[in-house]
Amino acid sequence: VLTRSQTPGSNIMIFHPTKEEFKDFSRYVAYMESQGAHRAGMAKVIPPKDWKARRTYDDIDDLVIPAPIQQVVTGESGLFTQYNIQKKPMSVREFRRTANTDKFCNPRYVEFEELERKYWRNLTFNPPLYGADINGTLYDPDVSEWNMGHLNTILDLVEKDSGIKVKGVITPFLYFGMWKSTFAWHTEDMDLYSVNYLHFGEPKSWYVVPPEHGKRLERLAKGFFPGSAQSCEAFLRHKMTLISPSILRKYGIPLEKVTQEAGEFIVTFPFAYHAGFNHGFNCAESTNFATQRWIDYGKQAALCSCRKDMVKISMDVFVRKFQPERYKLWKAGKDNAPIDHSKVTLEVAELLTDEKVQAEERGELSNWTETISQAEEGSERPAEQGGGERAAEREGGERAVTETEKTDNETGETQMITANADRGETPTEKTESGERETENTEC
Repeated sequence: VLTRSQTPGSNIMIFHPTKEEFKDFSRYVAYMESQGAHRAGMAKVIPPKDWKARRTYDDIDDLVIPAPIQQVVTGESGLFTQYNIQKKPMSVREFRRTANTDKFCNPRYVEFEELERKYWRNLTFNPPLYGADINGTLYDPDVSEWNMGHLNTILDLVEKDSGIKVKGVITPFLYFGMWKSTFAWHTEDMDLYSVNYLHFGEPKSWYVVPPEHGKRLERLAKGFFPGSAQSCEAFLRHKMTLISPSILRKYGIPLEKVTQEAGEFIVTFPFAYHAGFNHGFNCAESTNFATQRWIDYGKQAALCSCRKDMVKISMDVFVRKFQPERYKLWKAGKDNAPIDHSKVTLEVAELLTDEKVQAEERGELSNWTETISQAEEGSERPAEQGGGERAAEREGGERAVTETEKTDNETGETQMITANADRGETPTEKTESGERETENTEC
């Protein structure tokens, strides 16, 4: 079920799958693309009412967050650089208590826009903690629908072909957030899809730039942070760069917003730059996945050249299996045609064929013909015609950007991760922990 957004001008769609539709993850993603959801770069999925990822969360207090990070942000005027300081391990119980203290709890607010303004005004003060990149899952083992550890997409070929499980890419990661904990502008590793489920707690707000405008964001970021750009072609993969919505709008870069509530999924599509922040204590789980449409993105993904631990997936197995007629051309380095971001994944054809058979069996072929013609036109119609859904109450009328927020952590207590960060390129008002704490949390 897909309903139109109540928010004027929103291109992000929200989907309400039925129990039956929710059973097949890849099929439903194909359906979402048939409706044009990928054009915005992001979509929200609200699962059936009686579905649960886990029966209870009362038993996770002793779960250890092995490497929580303190997020120190420097900069001003909408341009910021985020540094991550690794801290000692702490339990979920300790993290929750810290998040709910007067020092770290979220401020009072009436509508999302008010909270958003407070986020960008206070970004450089009182650095929050983020329990990011925890290898594991909170799904009950018997949950088969949209289970992060068993999505069964073509990305599983990586493990089958090489025997390698890439943590947080093929396996799920957990994220424990607090007010103002942030994931900076980035696309997924290898420009993959991602899916993020908010298990419990306060909302998570997302910003997304539609994939067709991703290169424009990259050029803007290189202009604002030339030192980083010179050091690494793909410096945004370091997940240290924050650019405010007002700056993006000023330079004409389209931006969408969505707020994810507990119990909701966010799906990000290939080459969709996204960023965001948590409203308060919460827990999310995410992983990456792929469809056949992703293969062209994977072949052209810009890779970080300066860090040894950056994810790189060999595309050989995917091209050989799904694009055999282009394999020789690709191996010769000549298969680099521009990507059409409006194109739907090839799995949509299979979806529509199945629907045709079912329509014939029900004697509803005329209805099916109308459905397939709409899908074929989907890539040509403006994204806003595809619809979104009702604005969540906390969004205050805004659709506010998966992430799969992987933070690169080096080992060692209070070791600053500053590889290729811009020192002095943006005006920096350095904020030491506990110094100039001007944020009024008004818990």
